[in-house]
Amino acid sequence: MSWITIGVIVYFLAIVGVCVRIIYDTRTVDKALAYILVVLFVPILGVAIYFSFGINYRQEKLYSKKIVKDKAALADLRRRMTFETEKAWISNEPAIQKHKKLALYLLNDGMSPLSAGNKVQLLINGENKFPAVLTALKNAKNHIHIQYYIFEDGEIGSQIKDILVEKVKEGLEVRFIYDDFGSSSIRKEFVAELTEAGIQAFPFYKVHFILLANRVNYRNHRKMIVIDGEIAFTGGINVSDRYINKPGQLFWRDTDVMIQGPGVNYLQYLFICDWNFCSGKQLVLEAGYFCNDVSPEGDATVQIVASGPDSDLPTLMYSMIETINLAEKELLITTPYFIPGRGVLDALQVASRSGVLIKLLVPDRSDSWLVNAAARSYYAELLESGAEVYLYQKGFVHAKTLVSDGELAIVGTANMDHRSFELNFEVNAMIYDKAIAQELRSVFYQDILDAKKIDPEKWKARSVYRQMPEKVARLFSGLI
Repeated sequence: MSWITIGVIVYFLAIVGVCVRIIYDTRTVDKALAYILVVLFVPILGVAIYFSFGINYRQEKLYSKKIVKDKAALADLRRRMTFETEKAWISNEPAIQKHKKLALYLLNDGMSPLSAGNKVQLLINGENKFPAVLTALKNAKNHIHIQYYIFEDGEIGSQIKDILVEKVKEGLEVRFIYDDFGSSSIRKEFVAELTEAGIQAFPFYKVHFILLANRVNYRNHRKMIVIDGEIAFTGGINVSDRYINKPGQLFWRDTDVMIQGPGVNYLQYLFICDWNFCSGKQLVLEAGYFCNDVSPEGDATVQIVASGPDSDLPTLMYSMIETINLAEKELLITTPYFIPGRGVLDALQVASRSGVLIKLLVPDRSDSWLVNAAARSYYAELLESGAEVYLYQKGFVHAKTLVSDGELAIVGTANMDHRSFELNFEVNAMIYDKAIAQELRSVFYQDILDAKKIDPEKWKARSVYRQMPEKVARLFSGLI
């Protein structure tokens, strides 16, 4: 037997072994099939890609390192969260009663409490978010906690840095978490300036070799600011000058939300968990970090939902499916990346065929050719079920929002894709409030004035030349 024959046999057995591992370790069928295709059709390199990006080497480690070790403080926090939930139940808010199954699922699966009495403000685009953020930071009295996937040292980043430095001089606690991959541009000089000024800054899940790093798969995609445990910001807007929308630049359409009241507590808890993980320190769950004011700031009920690779279940995906299932009249969805997977796509199709008006707003062109092609492969099935798909023309729509029946509004960091549902650390704000939902509904209808509605018949009649690349890209949608 020649060495070539032996090599072929060894390679064949290795490929079989890798495929068996993919089947055994991978939870979703789409992702498993995608990795098997890569391993089979891209010799050697496909195996390297799987072992670099496909295996969840860190799931157990991530989970164990994020546990808050102060059990007594954690138990006290849970008691307060339970109390807030009980208050929300007895409020008889129609939006809560209608979505009670959804709220109960999130409470039981994700320990996500309901909190009534919140003041919620929608912040449309960076030109509305950043002035509100700068004002809130300047008014901080005790502590500032910041966490971003992308934080850049530009005009707005520099303004935030200057305020943080001043606040440290005033004696405030300032903690800063940045994703080491998404915020790679600030890893050196900018972060050094922060630490030299006395700001505690740490990367989330440090990347040592970006090109072949399994850690790239498990990014902290959350965007959060928590100030004095009383005011919080979250949503799709990163800290970058591209969101300011100056004349002559590509227009970025995005949405954030500012929350004041007890709904801030769970965002604070998430920050502390992430802080304890990435800093290696244990920040104690002290009362001063949480909103204890029982007087109502507003009348909105909020439920913060978090998910990530350390979760036992894809909570955000399940919450999305349940939201779709509970809709009776209308679903308005905005997402920059629409690669929903079979479960979410089936739920949307069933809802549409049941008489629910579904409108999906997505970018005409994504910032990734492969993502754009894979997303387009899903539109035909939606259109066949009666749903409407709109391609945004004014610029790039980056918002991640959903409005159900004009009563429930969702604003968050999670895209409607596999990466957000399974791989990244994400957070969404569920807002059970008709006023906010109606406001976000109006924003959606304003946005589709700047979009092109897909004609179902013309879309279906496109040439094989147009459709084939999309169908091929879809085969790899589990990896995107």
